[in-house]
Amino acid sequence: MKIGVTIHATDQTMNPVGLAREAELRGFHSFYIPEHTHIPTSRRTPAPTGEDVLSEEYKRSLDPYVTLAAASSVTEKILLGVGIGLVAQHDPITFAKEIATVDHLSGGRFVLGIGYGWNHEEMENHGIDVRRRRALVRENMLAMEALWKDEVASFSGEFVSFEPSWQWPKPIQQPRPRVLIGGGAGPKLFAHIAEYADGWLPIGGSGIRKSLQGLHRAVEERGRDPKRLHIVPMGVFPEAGKLDYYRESGCTECVLRLPAGSRDEVLPALDTYARYLP
Repeated sequence: MKIGVTIHATDQTMNPVGLAREAELRGFHSFYIPEHTHIPTSRRTPAPTGEDVLSEEYKRSLDPYVTLAAASSVTEKILLGVGIGLVAQHDPITFAKEIATVDHLSGGRFVLGIGYGWNHEEMENHGIDVRRRRALVRENMLAMEALWKDEVASFSGEFVSFEPSWQWPKPIQQPRPRVLIGGGAGPKLFAHIAEYADGWLPIGGSGIRKSLQGLHRAVEERGRDPKRLHIVPMGVFPEAGKLDYYRESGCTECVLRLPAGSRDEVLPALDTYARYLP
């Protein structure tokens, strides 16, 4: 099992470009940062952590795609991922080009970890019908994959439509950059992973081993090999026993959560986490 790290990167945290370089120097496999375009001040949607007050970093998130493109220029091997990316909040034509460009510039190291979103106000400001966000994400992903792999791409759907078109660069990874979908275990999520993704970002560790049986069945029904799936618990606070459980359950990568703090706070945590590297 590979070990990566994630930080909620903001204008007040350690510079994530330098952090990606430091993580690579220590031998970490991957580096992830989350996405929020903005955070409406309304708390109609409760914080995902269950806390009454939303953490400060949610208000100050850096753009992950610009940040990871910059990080690619100072690193050579470490995977550079978004976790969680909010596909529904993007125009799929321009988003496909943005992602392909990052993958091209990084030498095929980009990972698109996506979710369906939790903040209803944020989504509604983008004109999203929250009740239909899963269908919108699915269609955006299928449309982007057409642009990534086809010399002349077209798409006609309920939410996305474009005539036969050229778009370059193509991502180095084909037919798409690695796509991981976050969410709780269940038939709907597993059907989406089987259709247009390469793996799962589980929420929490309870029951992963049992849940993977359902995911494997869904993938096999699509004629795909479940052994090629990436199973990546995200935002983990590490303990030896917990990491052993993930490893024994069949997880391929585990992403450890760094504090959203200054260089003096982040680097000691990074050094502590390095002891868990295989």
